[in-house]
Amino acid sequence: MMASLEALRALQGFILDLDGTVYRGEHPVAGAPEFLAHLRAAHVPFRYVTNNSSTPPARVAKRLCDMGIPAAADDVLTSAEVTAAVLAASMPGCRVFLIGEDGIREALLGAGFTIVNEFKEAQAVVLGWDRQLTWAKLRDAALAVRAGAPLLATNSDRTLPTEDGEVPGAGSELAALEAATDAKATVIGKPAPTMLQHALRLLGTPAGLTACVGDRPENDIVGGQAAGLRTIGVLSGAGSRSGFAALSSPPDWLLQDLGELDARYFPAPGSPLGAAVSLAARSGR
Repeated sequence: MMASLEALRALQGFILDLDGTVYRGEHPVAGAPEFLAHLRAAHVPFRYVTNNSSTPPARVAKRLCDMGIPAAADDVLTSAEVTAAVLAASMPGCRVFLIGEDGIREALLGAGFTIVNEFKEAQAVVLGWDRQLTWAKLRDAALAVRAGAPLLATNSDRTLPTEDGEVPGAGSELAALEAATDAKATVIGKPAPTMLQHALRLLGTPAGLTACVGDRPENDIVGGQAAGLRTIGVLSGAGSRSGFAALSSPPDWLLQDLGELDARYFPAPGSPLGAAVSLAARSGR
């Protein structure tokens, strides 16, 4: 059973997944531009949060702008940035062997780490989604981990939604490295709460009045619950209605997409939903 309309309307902030929630491929999900424009107009704080570590925040923001969704780099929090922050807290300035693309590379360099190509020099191994992954990279990363370097992964997403369907994600690559080393990575992105807690601090809203919105039951919903957030599942991406229902703790709300969330959170005054909200407000519920 979904939580009430009044509880939805009481939310003060939103942490929004991107792939499958705001867009699929190069096109926004139906209703997403309108909902995000309404949030800005109403001064409701929000952050885009993505497990995808391949792209720096500024380029993610440009991609959104190209879709007709105004965005700035500061609106975007990626698993790459949080991975760099977590590693900096325990091993500042160490030498890193990296599997990953521009997003995680820029985040690590910006945080003062040195990226090395020789596994014998590595003091830590970081893995993010890498579309140029080779056996040689996996070999060297495995040798570094077996030599004692701790393994961090930006995320464990097995697949990534695209317009053509689900394609292998960082979690598929991580599975190969863990199998080759018998090591277990420290995972930073969802469903671990680390990145979402970081986003919550940036928003400055109470956890119980902030919603994590996403399309993946096993990541967005489980991660949001682990971080103490309210959760909203959407059916515009990888998750199915049965997948959300199968969770031991289903999301607080399950909606078709951000368009339906927009209609419920910002109901038009003359609509049935608007009338319901007005009645609830007048009765003090």
